Amino acid sequence: MSGSYDECAGADDTMDSFWEVGNYKRVVKRFDDGHRLCNDLMSCLQERAKIEKAYGDQLTVWSKRWRQLIEKGPQYGSVERAWLAVMTEAEKVSELHQEVKNNLLNDDNEKVKNWQKEAYHKQMIGGFKEAKEAEEGFKKAQKPWAKKLKEMETAKKSYHMACKEEKLAAAREANGKTEASVTPDQQKKLHEKVDKCKQDSQKAKEKYEKSLEELNKCTPGYMESMEQVFDQCQQHEVKRLTFLKEALLDIKRHLNLTENQSYATIYRELERTILAANTQEDLKWFSNNHGPGMHMNWPAFEEYNPDQATAPPKKKKPDGAPPTPSTDHVAPPGDRSSVSSYDKNQAYSTEWSDDEQPAAYSGNENGGNGNSFEDDSSTGKEVRVRALYDYDGQEQDELSFKAGDELTKTEDEDEQGWCRGRLDDGREGLYPANYVEPI
Repeated sequence: MSGSYDECAGADDTMDSFWEVGNYKRVVKRFDDGHRLCNDLMSCLQERAKIEKAYGDQLTVWSKRWRQLIEKGPQYGSVERAWLAVMTEAEKVSELHQEVKNNLLNDDNEKVKNWQKEAYHKQMIGGFKEAKEAEEGFKKAQKPWAKKLKEMETAKKSYHMACKEEKLAAAREANGKTEASVTPDQQKKLHEKVDKCKQDSQKAKEKYEKSLEELNKCTPGYMESMEQVFDQCQQHEVKRLTFLKEALLDIKRHLNLTENQSYATIYRELERTILAANTQEDLKWFSNNHGPGMHMNWPAFEEYNPDQATAPPKKKKPDGAPPTPSTDHVAPPGDRSSVSSYDKNQAYSTEWSDDEQPAAYSGNENGGNGNSFEDDSSTGKEVRVRALYDYDGQEQDELSFKAGDELTKTEDEDEQGWCRGRLDDGREGLYPANYVEPI
């Protein structure tokens, strides 16, 4: 042993050994660090869960807004279904990210919390039971050796002081021989002093060597006892590191959506829907509903019938007609271009910055003319009416009924004499206002 703990610690960091008195405290501190690291991991998971939830919510808002714009816009047919499939992808991915959030909080976070509670037991006076037991074990193991070390340090100090005194006495004696003023009697005393210092130095050296020998004999037992306590601390740390590794693997599994079969299915379905888009079928549908393929009641001679009312001229579907909720059904576009997102001057900017947060969509944007998430249909009071005459709908967005049938008027008559209504079987559409009467 080259010096005391204080001397070694201050002189050279390389001598700051575990075996020095008191240096076991760094091992004991690891219990406090382990408990704190559990808290840090839980905070880390909670922050990530918050990010997952926010992303899922943003996907849902984006999908809902654009689904309405697409359904009300001029796009039609199988290409419209393919476009809407992108919105469906966002909705399903949103659900998966919400699931990630739930797994992080309910599974991973709770697992860490429960393990921490089982591994670290708080004491009434503060600190943890495991740290206190380690502290007491190290103190007990170190006490006998520390006592011998202190005795050795004292003996070494005494020996060094004796050597210093011997050196000073020898110097005085040498000076006395060269000075004429020093009498023979004084020189004799100086010589006796040197002899005495040599004897004291030899005794101190023997005591120092004996105490060092006793310390060395005690060292193996000291090392064995310290290693036993250290191994106990290591075993606890093995459990923590093993648990942490397993917890991180669980977290990785929850975060890695590429290993989730549902995630791969989402994109297989999206690709299948996009590939199913058929240009020729879409063009044929448009021709049959809005082109030469449409049915036409060509003018023909009709006898006057005073009992038969005349239907008003047919207009296109009113603006703001409720969209068809199913992506598999494509409503005729009619005047749908009036609600195209391109007519709204693109409420959402096409530029994106990491420093910007997308503003929540509002129906009042762009002067209040933006497409709201709410139904754009009239919110007027519904009225029950009865048919006065038979009417056969000429287009897909018209109702058919017999005289005497009852239905519900959902929108008032427009300037061309058409109302919107709903049959009792749930079908909705247009009908001539003068073919019914209020009940």
